[in-house]
Amino acid sequence: MSIEVKNLSKYYGEQAAVNDITFSIGKGEIIGFLGPNGAGKSTTMKMITGFIPATEGSIHVCGIPVSVDSIETRKRIGYLPENNPLYLDMYVKEYLEFVGKIYKVKNLKERVKEMIQLVGLEVEQNKKIGMLSKGYRQRVGLAQAIIHNPDVLILDEPTSGLDPNQLVEIRELIKRIGKEKTVMLSTHILQEVEAICDRVIIIRKGQLVADNLASNLQVATDNTQVVYVEFDRIVAKNLLQKIPGVSKIERVSDSRYLIESQSVDDLRKIVAQFAQQHNLLILTLRTEEKSLEKVFKSLTK
Repeated sequence: MSIEVKNLSKYYGEQAAVNDITFSIGKGEIIGFLGPNGAGKSTTMKMITGFIPATEGSIHVCGIPVSVDSIETRKRIGYLPENNPLYLDMYVKEYLEFVGKIYKVKNLKERVKEMIQLVGLEVEQNKKIGMLSKGYRQRVGLAQAIIHNPDVLILDEPTSGLDPNQLVEIRELIKRIGKEKTVMLSTHILQEVEAICDRVIIIRKGQLVADNLASNLQVATDNTQVVYVEFDRIVAKNLLQKIPGVSKIERVSDSRYLIESQSVDDLRKIVAQFAQQHNLLILTLRTEEKSLEKVFKSLTK
């Protein structure tokens, strides 16, 4: 495994920022690391990178314990923190060469040129970083994170401040990188997770509440079912409320409705029986899949 976290905790006094979490990430996986503000995401990432020490538990990066040899594990990690600290008075190429020298990158000039092309900084490469837009500064941050060709890439809000076109480009870049490396991605943009990530880890108040494939998470986190139904005519809401087990009804438009139920039985079958009893013709009937946003709210509220 590229990252192994076991019984990890971080305390500030009596306050637990991270509380006994365990997970592992293999090579070639892109993991969405999610949670509300203050859940402990950035704290966990900082412990994995060796930036802050853990209070309890263990972290291994590429088989090396962070607590024993954090210098060696840092060589294996590329890290883009949330605030993306940069030297604003340095030129783009100058800064990337500076970072490359710290990592003792071979053929540094060629590697800097390759990174500039990879993240789309060709037009801005001769400017000072302080003159760049926030989106281009993010690209510089991403370039410095991968300039030493790390095995593990940890990205904290990597697409913050990017315009829609840049979002698509950076997403594609992360997906390409993820084919060869381990990527741990923290973001509040859930559509980004759906587009990029293979697996989702969710924490709440420092505790792990979900670790599953993104598609599996969206199947069910409770017994709530929602169906979309279109009848051949408008149906009174008080009549629809007679459907067994119905908990919520939302009229979408005209004769189209979203019907929610906590029943363990197939809601489509129940709605079809209701329609037959009341001489209603069903034009459309389908189950509405849960969005990742709804799953996230369900697990973290």
